[in-house]
Amino acid sequence: MAARHRMRRATGGAVLALGLAAAALTGCSGDSPADTARKAESAVGSIASQATEAVESATAEAGRRLDDIQDGADAKGDVKVAAPSVTPGGRARAEVTVTNTDDTARSFAVQVNFTDRGRVVDTVIVTVDHVQPGESAAATARSTHDLSGGIDAVVARAVRY
Repeated sequence: MAARHRMRRATGGAVLALGLAAAALTGCSGDSPADTARKAESAVGSIASQATEAVESATAEAGRRLDDIQDGADAKGDVKVAAPSVTPGGRARAEVTVTNTDDTARSFAVQVNFTDRGRVVDTVIVTVDHVQPGESAAATARSTHDLSGGIDAVVARAVRY
């Protein structure tokens, strides 16, 4: 059964924020080390805040997309996600397996959250189309940006339609 990965939501605002913070810090010459450290701390805090807001925004958008599915049924119990691996390029990948427990062919939309110590750092939606009754099918969830650390993959929501 062929599975297709249709949609991913990005949280790329953090990358832009990192670039802006780096540019701001390069203008700190002439400041005392303490001033430079305070500016760096402030910039990092701002970046963290923006990254958190970007992830929250992407998560909310994923929720809206799943809510828009007509005649969808909660299928979280029919979905498993494997431990992710991080590619040499820094992107996380995790295999998502869905099992159709219905008596007719169904498709699935699965929201996978990539987490670092329980904190969501990226979220994507994976679709698996036309799974026959009693059959399983797999697709791959891919992070939208580079991730590092102890990354886990969690099924946040799943809809069968």
